[in-house]
Amino acid sequence: MRTAAIAQYGAFDDKYSRMTKYLSSEGGYWKDNDRWYLDADSFMKAGIPVPNPGHWLLADFGSYKKGRLKEEMKYFLLHSMKDGIIEAVSVYRNYRQAISNIGRLLSSIRNVESFNGLDTCDRELKDAGLNSTERLSYLCLKHSVTRLITDYYGDRDEMENDIWRASRIPGTKVSAAGKREKVSISFERIPTYYREMVKRFMSRLVVKRSWSYCVEMMMYIRYFSETFYAHGYTDGFLERLARQDIEKYLSWVAGDYEGKNATFRSKAVSFIRQYIDYIQLAEYPQAPQKDVNRLIFEDDIPKRERPADTMGKVKYVPEPVRVQLDACISEIEPMEMMSVYILLRESGWRGTDVLNLRYNSCLEYLWNGYEKEYIPYLCGEITKTGIPLLKIPIRKEVADMVKKLAKEAVERSTDDNNPDKYLFNTYEGRYEGFPLSKPAFSAAVQELIDRKGILDGDGKLYHFKAHALRHTRALEYTEQGMPIGIIQQILGHCSLQMTLHYAKVSENALYKKWKETEKLNLLHLESMPPNAYKGNGEEIRYEFIRKNLDAVRIPFGVCFKPSKLPCRQQISHCLDCANFCTSRDNITEYEKEIERVREQLEISKMLGRGEWEEKNRNYLEILKRMLARIQKEGLIHKNGSHREECDG
Repeated sequence: MRTAAIAQYGAFDDKYSRMTKYLSSEGGYWKDNDRWYLDADSFMKAGIPVPNPGHWLLADFGSYKKGRLKEEMKYFLLHSMKDGIIEAVSVYRNYRQAISNIGRLLSSIRNVESFNGLDTCDRELKDAGLNSTERLSYLCLKHSVTRLITDYYGDRDEMENDIWRASRIPGTKVSAAGKREKVSISFERIPTYYREMVKRFMSRLVVKRSWSYCVEMMMYIRYFSETFYAHGYTDGFLERLARQDIEKYLSWVAGDYEGKNATFRSKAVSFIRQYIDYIQLAEYPQAPQKDVNRLIFEDDIPKRERPADTMGKVKYVPEPVRVQLDACISEIEPMEMMSVYILLRESGWRGTDVLNLRYNSCLEYLWNGYEKEYIPYLCGEITKTGIPLLKIPIRKEVADMVKKLAKEAVERSTDDNNPDKYLFNTYEGRYEGFPLSKPAFSAAVQELIDRKGILDGDGKLYHFKAHALRHTRALEYTEQGMPIGIIQQILGHCSLQMTLHYAKVSENALYKKWKETEKLNLLHLESMPPNAYKGNGEEIRYEFIRKNLDAVRIPFGVCFKPSKLPCRQQISHCLDCANFCTSRDNITEYEKEIERVREQLEISKMLGRGEWEEKNRNYLEILKRMLARIQKEGLIHKNGSHREECDG
């Protein structure tokens, strides 16, 4: 018993040490100062938005006199603001006085030294002299802090808490960019009656789908619940859900999302349909009693953006801009962004996928039976589509660059500054241990564009977006004739439809292919009145022969059959037939025919009709071979033994 207690206190001390380390970020401002002001630089360094900051007091912790109360309150506020659970402005407006009141009242209670496991009787408010508004703020803040701190110290499974942190759930798929953003999911706004059911539903998603998808799903489930409760529905509404309720919901969605992207409206219905469909299949007790197919119809789901609108958003880097960027990328600042640019151009991967590369597994050499040598492959996880390991070939010079980057990363990395072994790691500062930022990369490229004066087609400085490099690479793959299935695999798409969205051709390639098509000659009306030429003249006008027709010499004339229509007689005629008989009496005819075919060959060459030339040349070779055989053998007839009657 005593050993277990000692172990428990040891665990508390370890978590308290991690708490104080967390408060030591941004130069220790949060830990060392008991008065936090909104104009402090630490807010900007921590990524906490403060609109129009002034020298206003956000929180005063001077009233906290006992135990760990002060550090725990600081941790709650800082963690909530950094994770976007509560805004700094909201703390200033609603809880500034409550922060001081909690410290003053709890410090006056004997044996209260921590929020961990604190009872919620709130007896201290009896003679505190607070008005109704102050009491409400006090209770709301105290209960929130107690719940978070108790969860923090507790040994409960993370999924039992009301706030899930990705770092504490094994198997979550958080992209490199996502780790710099909100990496928690809060269930606090889900009605208590349905909260455990939603947790159960989400528990399967967080280890199956990307974290960003789970955050989006939670957003729509929360909207669904809050919308019904806001319109007078109460606990149990989901089980009794009927078609008429869904029809109301569809009208509420249309109103709430009016003027917004059509995709948001679509997901507000389609995500809820997925949610209801699963909880019914899994037979959750609180699932709707009526089948989802009788609640939400397929055509209830609002259409997403029209294909034309979607294609309008496909932005390639224009060729003149691309050429200039490729030429001057070595001058980008900071220099490490050049390697990111090269890998994005080489691979066509998403920026988050390149930044998510790990130095210990990003490069592999595989034997190639075609080249008879080992070929370098770039290896990485595609978090958005759930591909655990994608390998694509890269060129030797790019592989050498990756190998050099990996070697430098190994030398600079420790378990503290790069625990996840990122190839493009941040080794110091607030984001120590995180990969380089995608916005920082885009900003570096934009600065280079501004510095070099790289202009778009309108004569303005080109506005760069990192994702345009992905579209550009897909375009290059397509124009170089790569099969669409291979492009899908390289880009890491889960559907061919998305690859088709990317794999278009540029206007230049479109014009080039159009230029090669047949000219229809529909507008030569001034030179030839309708029905003026009937094609019955005395001479064949080879320059006007249709592109899809042959003009091949045959005995007694010319064959104008369609080029794609097969015909064995066009070239060999009867010359290969076993019943064909020829002799020296026909030599003069062969010589004349050979001369006529040669004339036809000259016409073919003059008009640039390669298909005519090839077929006429084949016929000429057959005639020459037959003439040579006649001159040598005298008479040729395969079935000659059956030609004459026997004398008996």
